[in-house]
Amino acid sequence: MLQVDSILFAEFQAWKESPTLDKSCSFLDRIYREDVGPCLDFTKQELSELVRAAVEQNTLTVEPVASPALPAAKGAAVECGGPKKCALSGLPRTCRHRITLGDSGNYYYISPSCRARITAVCNFFTYIRYIQQGLVRQDVELMYWEVMRLRREMSLAKLGLFPSEV
Repeated sequence: MLQVDSILFAEFQAWKESPTLDKSCSFLDRIYREDVGPCLDFTKQELSELVRAAVEQNTLTVEPVASPALPAAKGAAVECGGPKKCALSGLPRTCRHRITLGDSGNYYYISPSCRARITAVCNFFTYIRYIQQGLVRQDVELMYWEVMRLRREMSLAKLGLFPSEV
């Protein structure tokens, strides 16, 4: 049986009263320190910071890599990394997805583990934005448990534990 952590729940309730994306509130500060930051901390620090900013601004796009036989959709785009090297980790990996940050036109190939980490954080922010916009009409405790589930997904992703079909 799951039991509500009274401190976390109190932080969530306080945030829920006036939902914001400001990192200075105790609820989001904790999640940034414990989940978001570690999840988006990649070997390539400069690119990691750009990814974090794009996630926060809701301007990051993840897309599957087209098969090499297909012509590229945007001929003028700059591609970083490649299908065999992850732009975030710098490791040789088969990259089935790539990201773009805002409308920069640059593509960054990412490994399945990096994709899992990024999408886990994006899923969390999507839900938080839905709450902020008043789109979630549930009991506060149900919302809290969904936030905890999303935090668990971030924790699993940063440990490399994600579905292999990612």
